[in-house]
Amino acid sequence: MMDTSEDWIERFPGLSRLEPPIKALIKQRSTIVTAPSGTTLFGPGNSPENMLFLLDGTVRVQQVSETGHEIVLYRIEAGQSCVLTTACLLAYDDYSAEGIAETAVRAAAVPRDVFDDLVAQSKSFRDFVFAAFSKRITDLFLVIDEVAFQKMDVRLADKLVKLANKDGIVSTTHQKLSVELGTAREVVSRQLQEFQRRGWIAQARGSISLLERTKLEQLAQRNG
Repeated sequence: MMDTSEDWIERFPGLSRLEPPIKALIKQRSTIVTAPSGTTLFGPGNSPENMLFLLDGTVRVQQVSETGHEIVLYRIEAGQSCVLTTACLLAYDDYSAEGIAETAVRAAAVPRDVFDDLVAQSKSFRDFVFAAFSKRITDLFLVIDEVAFQKMDVRLADKLVKLANKDGIVSTTHQKLSVELGTAREVVSRQLQEFQRRGWIAQARGSISLLERTKLEQLAQRNG
């Protein structure tokens, strides 16, 4: 739990530009919530009670089909809010996806009634909400474009490069990569085997080493 005297609002550019009385109201009515890594923060069938502003950690938002097929929609990083939560608050609707804490997380929770009042009465707060909303919707269209139109080898190469640490190691499994890419585990496994055959990667239990990072980067830069 953090010191409630910390002015967390200033960590969000959109909120920091709000009028002082509105910032004071948000700070007064908000609470700080924490959750350990692996916690399901929200899921289908639940209705949001708060608008969450992430202060520390990373949250993965993913869609799960009736058959158990998963795809990562986006991630929420520190300094961001959740567009799905915003959409559900605006529409008085339940979540259609789930949010999983990938690390220990800490967030400021603004109650629904405060959110409703500010959206109705404050143009500056309304502008902040819809600016963040439109940015994330644009990101979601990119996800749709990737899944629908880009080749799997290009997408997998791009994902490996982005997930690798400074030593060129990706700590993951074939199943986790399939969720990231919205495809079957078998498809990922076949493509990884091809990368290994070319000498670009080496695979071990729970990790992948990038041996020819430049080759993967060149492939990732293609438009499919």
